[in-house]
Amino acid sequence: MADDANRPAESDSEDEKIIKEAKRRFKRAQDWESLARKRWLEDVRFANGDSDNLWQWDGAVRTRREQEQEPCLTINKVRQHNLNILNDARQNRPGVKIKATGSGSSYKSAQVFEGIVRRIEYISNAASAYDTAMKFQVDGGIGYIELATDYAGDDTWDQEIFIRRIADPLTVYLDPDAKEADKSDAKFGFIFVDMDRDQFDNDFPEYKDKAGVAPLGDTEGNDWINDNKVRICKYYRCFEKKDRLVAFTDPNTGVKSVVRVSKVPKEILKLVTDDPETKTREIVDNAVECHLIIGNSLAETTEWAGKYIPIIPVIGEELVVDGQMDRWGHTRAAKDPQRIYNYWSSSAVQMVALQSKTPYVAPADAIEGYETYWETANRDNFSVLPYNQYTDEGKELTPPARQEPPVMAQAYLQGMTIASDELKAVSGQFQADMGEPSNEKSGRAILNRQRAGDLATAHYMDNLRMAIRCVGKQLIDLIPKIYDTERVLKIMAEDGTEQEIRIDPNATEAYFEQRQEDREAIKSVFNPSVGKYDVEADVGPGYATRRQEAWDAFVEIATKSPDIMQKAGDLMFRVADFPMADELAERFRKLLPPEITGEAPPPQLMAAQQQIQKLSQVVAHMTEENAKLQIKLKGREQLRDIESYRAETDRFEALGEQAIAADPDGLRQVVHQLVQEALANTLAPVLAASAPDLKLASQQPSEEEMAPPAQPQQPQPQPMAMQ
Repeated sequence: MADDANRPAESDSEDEKIIKEAKRRFKRAQDWESLARKRWLEDVRFANGDSDNLWQWDGAVRTRREQEQEPCLTINKVRQHNLNILNDARQNRPGVKIKATGSGSSYKSAQVFEGIVRRIEYISNAASAYDTAMKFQVDGGIGYIELATDYAGDDTWDQEIFIRRIADPLTVYLDPDAKEADKSDAKFGFIFVDMDRDQFDNDFPEYKDKAGVAPLGDTEGNDWINDNKVRICKYYRCFEKKDRLVAFTDPNTGVKSVVRVSKVPKEILKLVTDDPETKTREIVDNAVECHLIIGNSLAETTEWAGKYIPIIPVIGEELVVDGQMDRWGHTRAAKDPQRIYNYWSSSAVQMVALQSKTPYVAPADAIEGYETYWETANRDNFSVLPYNQYTDEGKELTPPARQEPPVMAQAYLQGMTIASDELKAVSGQFQADMGEPSNEKSGRAILNRQRAGDLATAHYMDNLRMAIRCVGKQLIDLIPKIYDTERVLKIMAEDGTEQEIRIDPNATEAYFEQRQEDREAIKSVFNPSVGKYDVEADVGPGYATRRQEAWDAFVEIATKSPDIMQKAGDLMFRVADFPMADELAERFRKLLPPEITGEAPPPQLMAAQQQIQKLSQVVAHMTEENAKLQIKLKGREQLRDIESYRAETDRFEALGEQAIAADPDGLRQVVHQLVQEALANTLAPVLAASAPDLKLASQQPSEEEMAPPAQPQQPQPQPMAMQ
C-alpha cells in the first residue's frame, strides 16, 4: 500500500515526483540493509559494553541473574582488541597521493594538487572524520565519510571543500545496486535525521510551514513526518547530462584542444564550426543533484559540483548470501568468547563471595570473660588475645582457631583462561600484539609475531585506504570546479611547511613559476583544470612518527660514529623536534664543504674553470711582459731624441762661443729661429707621443727603464735664457 502510494502519477508536479522517488528508493535501501543494521547496532553496543550499560549481557540472562542477586560482571577485552587496530591506524593513517597521468600535468603540478588536498584535510579536520568512520567499521562493520562545500568565509563568494564526519552511520543509506567495493558507482544516497517536532519548529522556523502533514493511512508518510517528529533528509541522485566533445584548433593560438562544447567560448566555437578539421561527438556526463526534503515537502534543490555521490563508506566485511546482505567488523567473532569470560568471571566472584570470611572458631567456655577482646579482634590490633585454657573442672579447652580461607574453584579459573585464549584466537591478536610478555626472545621473533597479528586485521586498514583513495578521486573531480576563480592559497607540504600559490583557471599550463616585478620572490601559478591525475592512498607512519624515527636513528649512529656529525650534522638536526633545531641545522650546513652539501659545480665544470684560470694567468703574464717591452722600446726612442736635443744644444753653444764677438744680435736671432724649428719639427711630436708611456713608467719605477727620461728636464730652460 505504501509503495503504491509513492508511485508517480501524471498529475504530480515535478517536486511531488522527486519526493515519491526518494521515499521509494529509501524504502528499498531500508529493506536491503535491515538485517545488517540490526546486527550492526548489537555489535557496536557489545564492543562498548561496560559495567553500567551491561550491553555484553543478554537481556533475559541478565534479568534472571539480577532477580537471583547474582553478579553480572563486564570485563571488556573486546574493546582493547579493537583499539589495537584503531590506534595502529592512527599511527599509520593513509594519505592521499596524487600522480600526474598526462594531458599537460607534471610531477610539480601533481605535488601542488596534493598540497591542496592536504590543505582541505587540514581545514576540515579530516583526521577526525577518518577515525570516526574506522571506529564504526571495526566495531560494527561500516562507517561513512561525507564531502561538502561551503563558503570560505562571510566576506567572500569563494567556496571551499570540506571532509565531514558522520557521527551516526545509521543515518545514511546508499544505493543497494552499487557494485564497486568503494560504492563509487552508487546512483543515489541519503543522509537524514529524525528531529523532534518541537525542536524542529525552534531550529528551522523558515521551514515550519513547508514540512507538511502526513496523509491519513499513509504508513510510509508517517515514517517521514508525524505529530512527534520530522525527517530532514538530503537526497543525492545522479542523472545524465548530454554534451558534445569537440576537437579543434584554436584560430588565435594555433593550439589543438579536445574539450566539451559547454567549455568553449562562443566566439571561438563560431570560428571553428566551419573548419573541416573540427570533429564533434555526443557524450553523456554524470551529474548529481541534491534535494533537501523536509517531511513531505521539497524545500530546496541544488546541483552538486561533482559527478559522484559525496558519501564514502568505510566497510569492514560485507557478504551477500541468498539475497540477504550482512556486514560485520572485528567485534562479531569475539562476542561469544567475551560472553564466556564474563560468565566465568561472575561465577568465580559469586562462589568466593558466598564463602565465609575466615572467622575464629572457639568453644564458648574458652572466651568466657574475654568477649570484649574477641568481638573486636577483626578491627583492633591486639598484641595478645586471651582465652580460658581450662574449664572450672580443670578440663583443657581447645584454643580458638581461624577457618580455612575461601578457595577459588579451579574450574572457573580454567574457564576464564580458555575464554581469554579463544578471544585471542578469533581475533588473531596474541601476547606480542597486545603488549603482553610472551615466549619470543629475539627481536626478530617478536616482530614476526606482531606481523602475524597485523596480517590478521590488515583488511580493515586496506578498506580504509580504499575509502580515502575514493575521497582523493572525488577531490580530483571537485577541485577544478570549486576553485574556478583566481585566488591565492597557502598549501602544505607533508612536513608541514607552507607554500603560497595562485590559482589561475585561465592559465594555459598546469603549473609554472614567474618572478614578481616588485621583488625577487617567485610566484607559483597553478591551474587545476589542465592535465589528468590519478590518486592512490599510501599507508605508513605519519610524518611526525617518521621524523622521530629518523632522529632516533641519527642519535644511535652518532653515538657509535661521532665523525658522522662532520658530514651529516645538518641532516640530523633538521629532523630534530626541539626549539632552535632548524637554526642549528643551518649552522652545521655552513660548516660543510660544497662537495658534501651538493652545492659544488660538476667535475667537468670545475676542470673547465681551472683551465680557464690557468689561461687567464698566462694571458696576464704575457700582457705584462708586452707592456714592459713597449716601455723599453719607448725609452730607447726617447733616449735617441734627447741625445739629438743635446747635440743641438751643444752646437748652439759652440756657435755662440765662435760668433759672439762678431755679431751678438744677429747670433741671438739665428739661435732663436733654430730653437723654434727644433721644438716644432723634431722634439715636440716625440715628447707628445711619449707622454703616456712616460706617465706609465712613472707609476712603475725601474732604475734601468726610467733613468734616461729624467734628463730632458735640464736643457729646456736654455732656449728661454737665450731668448
